[in-house]
Order: sequence, then C-alpha cells, then structure tokens
Amino acid sequence: MHINELLDHHRTAIRTSISVVAEIHADDLDRPTPCAEWTLADLLAHMTAQHHGFAAAARGRGGDRTPWRVRPAGPSPAAEYADAAEDVLAAFAEPGVPHREFHLPEFHPVSHFPAARAIGFHLIDYVVHGWDVARALDLRYHLPPELAGPALRIALAVPNGDNRLAPGAAFRPALDTSDDADPLHRILTALGRAPDWPR
Repeated sequence: MHINELLDHHRTAIRTSISVVAEIHADDLDRPTPCAEWTLADLLAHMTAQHHGFAAAARGRGGDRTPWRVRPAGPSPAAEYADAAEDVLAAFAEPGVPHREFHLPEFHPVSHFPAARAIGFHLIDYVVHGWDVARALDLRYHLPPELAGPALRIALAVPNGDNRLAPGAAFRPALDTSDDADPLHRILTALGRAPDWPR
C-alpha cells in the first residue's frame, strides 16, 4: 500500500475514534473496558498519551519520554483527546514524514521503524481502541468500509507470539474465528479481543 493511501486510512481511523470518544460523559469514566483492569478514564488517558508520543515520533522526537507519559485527565478529557488526535494527524501530514524513521521507545527489543510501519501500528491501535470505547459505552462501533480491508491486513500481520502474554502487551493472544466472519470481527479476534465483550 502506498504511504499516502495508508495516511488516508489512518486519518479515517483517527476521525472515527474522535467521534466515538465525543460520546463520553463525565459519569461514564468509571466504566469497565475490554482492556483488562482499565476503566474508560484509564483507556482515554492512554489513548491521549499515545497520540502525543506518536506525534513526537513523527517529528523526530520519539526518544523524548515526556510526550508518552500518561497524565491524569483534566476537566474535559474528550476534548483533550480530540486535541491530541488532531495533533497526531497534523504531525503525520508534515513534509518528510513518509521518509522518516520513527523512534517508538515503548516497543522492544526493536524501537526504530520506517514511517509506514509505525503509521500502521498507530492505525490498528485506534481501530481497536475506538471499538473498546464504543463497547464500554454500549454503543455499536461502525468500521468505515474503506478501512475494513487495510485494517484487517494490518491486524493479521501482527505477530501472535509469547510477547502477547507479557505484562502491558498491547494485544492478547489471537482468538479462534471463522475466515468468513466480517472484517471487524476478524480484526478483533486476531488481536485477542472478544467481539461479544462483556458477555
């Protein structure tokens, strides 16, 4: 996939997540989420910090741990999230980004990646986290049709090794599913999410 096409799909994923997060109200923040042991407030703080970190990485400053730090939510966490999301979109759109190496210090043992791979990481994370937020709110998550195929290809390319059992792993081991299931179902199960959560 050409990186400009990837950036278009990434923009769709992030804007979809902004729409879902906008549905959060203050009394929702203590709700459980599909991310084990994280409340909706915890998940939103993580998502916001990751936007700041990836924006810094796109600008050549990924090695600075400060942007990656998870901070307590302020009085308007959904607005803070939207601001962080707009910042990462602006960062990814800057000239030279497609040819830049991203330093992602939270990744081990390799932490430097070409732009296309790093953008793919961020894209799939926000497809899944958008779904996480929707499920926490008991809302239906709509995966844009143009995003379904690219997101599924990225999800299926994520290694399904023992690293998924490590504390703090981004995804859990893949779950069994049918190859003819819909793309969102296959994305979720490939990354260890139970599509019928919280049943």
